[in-house]
Amino acid sequence: MRKNLALLMVFVLVISMFAGCAKKEEAQEVVIYQNKVEINDQLTAFAAAYTAETGVKVTVKTSGGDTPYAETLKAEFQSDRQPDIFVIEGLGGYKTWESKLVPFEGDEWINLTDLEFVVDGKVYGFPVAVEAWGMAYNADLLAKAGVDPESLTSQAGYKAAFEKIDAMKDELGIDSVVAMAAGPDMRWVTGLHNFNGYLSAGLPYGDTTVLDKLNNGEADMDRLTQYADWVELLFQYSDKTVLLTGNYDAQVGQFATQKSVFIHQGNWIDPWLVSNGVTFPMAFAPHASVAGTLDSIFIGAPSFYVLNKDSKNLDAAKAFLNYMATNEKGHDYMVNQAKMVPAFNNVTLKPDTPLSANVTEWLAKGKMYTWLQNDMPDGFGMGTIAPIYESFAKGDISKQEFIDQIAAKIAELK
Repeated sequence: MRKNLALLMVFVLVISMFAGCAKKEEAQEVVIYQNKVEINDQLTAFAAAYTAETGVKVTVKTSGGDTPYAETLKAEFQSDRQPDIFVIEGLGGYKTWESKLVPFEGDEWINLTDLEFVVDGKVYGFPVAVEAWGMAYNADLLAKAGVDPESLTSQAGYKAAFEKIDAMKDELGIDSVVAMAAGPDMRWVTGLHNFNGYLSAGLPYGDTTVLDKLNNGEADMDRLTQYADWVELLFQYSDKTVLLTGNYDAQVGQFATQKSVFIHQGNWIDPWLVSNGVTFPMAFAPHASVAGTLDSIFIGAPSFYVLNKDSKNLDAAKAFLNYMATNEKGHDYMVNQAKMVPAFNNVTLKPDTPLSANVTEWLAKGKMYTWLQNDMPDGFGMGTIAPIYESFAKGDISKQEFIDQIAAKIAELK
């Protein structure tokens, strides 16, 4: 009897040890929910290599591109397995998710960047990358058309260039001058990135005058009218199918196959271009979002990895991000694999992809306008004003109606 009891106790002890190991292993899984389809494969591969080295499982989940990240993230938080790390964009994202966030404290990476996301003196966000956008152009086609990129600093300069290129479409083998998208799948292009031109183009870096007025329900009507001229110009010289119904692949694909000279996108399309074998030279010119001379592109660290305060894996999540910023393998992932411009000053690698490399040139010159679109109220860009762009692109409303409707939506923020 005693022997049987002893065997039973040993059996229970063994089962308890296995159960404890299982719980420990489960606690060491980190789930990241992120919004850049362009780096999904690269981040997944980096996570797998990290798992192989450390034994900590890291799972990457991605929603973005044609899929609205904000909506799917909210659904993810209703699931049985909330992410440990997720992405917010600026103050608007912070205000939406404030109740779910916990600050970083004492992490090594904090001292390696000036671009961390800070609220009330506390660090909440790990900068994903330095990103930028302007009017990206195919340098070969622009040269063939006889257009000097240095002339692309005003609406008049762009209008002259667009008219000249449009008259040479057959000779250049293009379908339209610009690859632009304003349909329901691409509202972030219009309601966020393009609208940022209204908020910051031509202003000193960090100037929030126009944004502050907007958040108080006041539109700058002169500036909004100038901005509408730019939107009209882009729509006029875009392929209507891509403009109205094109998704991310359709828009980037038009530029990649040299069926447009320009594209309204940023350096985040570099991985897509590389994976599709695109090799022609390209660079950025400023957006002529308002009147006057524009000499800079939009540069910032708009996206941040943040921590879910309810995560049971906070230490493991923080360790993964710290590894990315401080380890050479993390640097290789950011620069050589994901084709990003890192936000950390200890990274010595330089991007070799054309748009990201061009961003570093604009940075070195200090020619940059601020990213402010993520500091608008949550949903204002994509949900409230982006449909107005779509109506304008379709011809359902006039330019004056476009101006009036956006001004009315701004006034509702009072």
